[in-house]
Amino acid sequence: MKSNNLSRRDFLKLSGLGLAGLFAPPLNFHLNDDPFLGQQGRVTIRTVWMYDQPSSEAERVKLCHRDMLVDITNTAISDDVTAHNRVWYEVGDQGFLYSGNIQPVRTILNTPKMDIPKEGLLAEVSVPYTDAHEKPDKTSDVMYRMYYETTHWIKSVVTGQDGQVWYQVRDDKWDKLYYARAEHIRIMTVEELSPISPDVPGRDKKIEVRLEEQIVIAYENNLPVFVAPAATGGVLRVGTYTTPKGSFVTYYKRPSRHMAAGDIASSGFDLPGVPWVQYITESGISFHGTFWHNDFGRPRSHGCINLSTPSAKWLYRWTSPQVSMNKEFSHGAIGTSVEIVV
Repeated sequence: MKSNNLSRRDFLKLSGLGLAGLFAPPLNFHLNDDPFLGQQGRVTIRTVWMYDQPSSEAERVKLCHRDMLVDITNTAISDDVTAHNRVWYEVGDQGFLYSGNIQPVRTILNTPKMDIPKEGLLAEVSVPYTDAHEKPDKTSDVMYRMYYETTHWIKSVVTGQDGQVWYQVRDDKWDKLYYARAEHIRIMTVEELSPISPDVPGRDKKIEVRLEEQIVIAYENNLPVFVAPAATGGVLRVGTYTTPKGSFVTYYKRPSRHMAAGDIASSGFDLPGVPWVQYITESGISFHGTFWHNDFGRPRSHGCINLSTPSAKWLYRWTSPQVSMNKEFSHGAIGTSVEIVV
């Protein structure tokens, strides 16, 4: 990393902004290897400029479009000490991209699991993106694009006429079935979903969301054990969205949720496979993983508490109630205390 001396505040911000996704090692990734080996980035917005230096004031060198993939070879810290996110991604000798518009991704192919139980299995997309088709046939209509680290319920497996193995994916919002290439989806294990700090009583765990600082802190016995930058309710094109202040609990949890609302042409959204969702209000405010931006540290959500997917997964495993491996949700149980403050 290219960096000058950083303040503690900068460190807390930078540690989870663009870097968390890069250094969360995937399966079969060894710490002694080059951390940027195979590391890619996916453009998350309609267009974004690449610059010859890590600054939006530098010379533009290339226009990148949504879902374009680039090879991330290093990180750099901008000289703008007032920026909420100073992390930029270096793309070889081509230039630099602002990390807030780039989702860190990898391409990990999997051996399909040919025995899917009746209740289904939870899985995550392990490639930058894959398309869900109406039928187990690549020539059939594409229903949705499924992005890296989104989570989905696999209901069955089928082999197409050309020998391609497909997973049948259930959409939990529309209760429809789609098909995606099995090698692009990784079945999750019991071990990776096991509870974190299960020996700590629930009454001794607490989450604090600090709106001004845009961070989430988890406490055990009043001692911080986890901190991550967040993106809470912000001012969008067609309205102002707020994250409510007050006391809440994580009473309703889902490892995967298709979230959709409003007019997509304005400020609506349609997001299948949102991972590690923890609802704290009846109106739908929740903690969850985020794949449509990587710009944490400033308000920009519809009211939810956006986290990087690795951060959201850690928090999901740490809180109550626990969700059984073969269950799509847990609702109404005693949850973990949440305090949202200015």
